[in-house]
Amino acid sequence: MSKYIVVVGSCMIDFTSYSPRLPKPGETLIGTDFRRTVGGKGANQCVSAAKLGAETTIVASLGSDIFGKEYLDILKSNGVNTQHVKVRENVTSGIAHITVAENGENSIVIIVGANALLSTRDIDEAQETIKNASVFLAQFETNLETTLYALNLYKGSGISIVNGAPAVANVDPEILKNCDIFCVNETEAELMTGIDHLTLENAQSALNILFEKGCNTVIITLGASGAVFATKTSQTLTHVPVEPVTPVDTTGAGDAFLGALGFFLAYHPQLSLREQIRRACQVARQSVLKPGTQSSFPTRQQLPDELFL
Repeated sequence: MSKYIVVVGSCMIDFTSYSPRLPKPGETLIGTDFRRTVGGKGANQCVSAAKLGAETTIVASLGSDIFGKEYLDILKSNGVNTQHVKVRENVTSGIAHITVAENGENSIVIIVGANALLSTRDIDEAQETIKNASVFLAQFETNLETTLYALNLYKGSGISIVNGAPAVANVDPEILKNCDIFCVNETEAELMTGIDHLTLENAQSALNILFEKGCNTVIITLGASGAVFATKTSQTLTHVPVEPVTPVDTTGAGDAFLGALGFFLAYHPQLSLREQIRRACQVARQSVLKPGTQSSFPTRQQLPDELFL
């Protein structure tokens, strides 16, 4: 059976402004640059995996506007199978307004648009593709009922990863119970667990709460501090550090990580989970050295050969 990754998720058009710092409430800043690019957590993770050499398919929803048509071409140019991308008539594509500060911090506001129309019917139409995937990826940027439906369809087929982003305080526990790996960053973990200022020092408490909610394996990404993970059967956290760099733009770093994790799970299953996470952190680390989202994701040729041995 051929190995491939299927992503059920979002496509967004990113309107990114660069400024000296993030504005305060009510404040107007003069920015330094503007770019229109493509994003969306689902598509980002799919493209991240594809750039590493994975065979990928995305199940997604775009609007019938010019942005949606352009996005289809971009996905295809990255080698992503788009046969299950629906273009919705008289609906706008999803939009993200992003502000990036000089220190690499960012703030994002999204308009879901056509992503809200991704339905269980779309999952049914793609069910054979979903069931036969080595790795399944989903996020919280599309209808969670659809996400759960796809998870239940996929269960028992391979390894499922759910990225709890954007953050949702009260998630249907069935989503947490039915995915093999649940991944969040520190901000998302704070909202889900009620722990303020999550750090490496109190991450164990956050993991404990997520296991109480029904998670099987949990990964919390910690930016420059790397990541921590634990499993239901071995709940003591393992820290996976990463060498620090000076970031240019951290937008999409989590998506670079998740796409890379999917790649290593599918194509290097002999590796330990710790090593798969370590290698995914290296891919994410490389992505923050360039501006943009998908454009910052490294290709296999831009990474050390040792990551693929």
